[in-house]
Amino acid sequence: MGRHFLAAAALLGMVAVGSGLSAAEALAAKAAAIVVDARTGQVLIDQDADAIVHPASLTKMMTLYLAFDALEDGRLSLDQQLPVSSFAESMTPTKLGLRAGQTLKVETAILGLVTKSANDAAVVLAEALGGTESRFAEMMTRKARELGMRRTVYRNASGLPNMEQVTTARDYAMLSRALMRDHAKYYPYFSRRNFVYGGRTLANHNHLMSRYEGMDGIKTGYTVASGFNLAASAVRDGRRLVGVVMGGKSAGSRDNKMAALLDQAFGRPSRGRDDGPVMASLDTTRSDAVDGEGDDDDEPVVKARPVRAAVQMAAIPAAPARESKAARDAGSHWGVQVGAFSSRAAGNKAVSQAVKQAPFILRAAKASVVEAKTGKDTVYRARLTGLDEKDARKACAVLTKHGHHCVAVSPGERG
Repeated sequence: MGRHFLAAAALLGMVAVGSGLSAAEALAAKAAAIVVDARTGQVLIDQDADAIVHPASLTKMMTLYLAFDALEDGRLSLDQQLPVSSFAESMTPTKLGLRAGQTLKVETAILGLVTKSANDAAVVLAEALGGTESRFAEMMTRKARELGMRRTVYRNASGLPNMEQVTTARDYAMLSRALMRDHAKYYPYFSRRNFVYGGRTLANHNHLMSRYEGMDGIKTGYTVASGFNLAASAVRDGRRLVGVVMGGKSAGSRDNKMAALLDQAFGRPSRGRDDGPVMASLDTTRSDAVDGEGDDDDEPVVKARPVRAAVQMAAIPAAPARESKAARDAGSHWGVQVGAFSSRAAGNKAVSQAVKQAPFILRAAKASVVEAKTGKDTVYRARLTGLDEKDARKACAVLTKHGHHCVAVSPGERG
């Protein structure tokens, strides 16, 4: 173990040369998060935002930034066909399944990176712009410095595992803002939910876009070394925020953390305040991923080992020794809360999505979106009622597994 530690320190010492970091700092990679105002750059939430982490497929945001640069200055065009090399074909999943000798249209490559997070398409763009992927990685690192990303070092265009490829949550907030500021024309690509390639419909890995009001991008990432990463942007009431979460334990817990951080930040005025809308409280389960070399933003295959969902229940009374008539009458008065939102429409959408995720449990439940005050703010609590305690708990376990906020609500809970 000592030899492995020293080897890692020596390897990451090389990172220090390129990024100004000490080997000790490079080894201190851990979970991190940040939320900033997209227009001003004001930091609203900072949770170890300068911790050194691995970007995984968030790397492709810089690959796309340089591709957008090339489109702007005429070095590339959207309908241009790019050659696929044997090296691009050799990339591990996720990928489009390209074959050496064929060509790939630039716009298809862009969509492949945004939705499928295709590693082979990333190499096609890298080789077209840099000659080789390693030279393109040098271009990526130089661009990072120009954008103020002081602690980012790139070694490849895809985010596939490389211990020398490091960044911080703060740096990726900068890159997210730069993509919107410098390439507003192309930013809408990050909102694409899916695209068709080779007769298959490829869905965007950013599932949070479908359930978080106002979110329109940006990118997810996962490797064993990085954990589950997400850079995201959302607009509410004309205000755009950028959030970055690094090192999530699962896709669901990462998405839930992002939603909670954005809600907290949206609940504050620019000068900062701590009484934002309250989201459903839960602990998400950790998936033990099988180690692999591919960079796949979806949940990885998990080891065949049971896990227990730990959902925080709200105001659950102690069970009596004998069930009274009143208790039996209240049996169907349980419910689940699937979030608290800034608009009634968002609450209705959350209720609808919850029913789709757990139709057999929730199909007979009554939808309820109730206006409530939290401090000076108005929120809309989205609930499904008319359940018994068992079904309420079961529904929350199912919804939590699918990455939704959920808290079981007992008959006496009024909040």
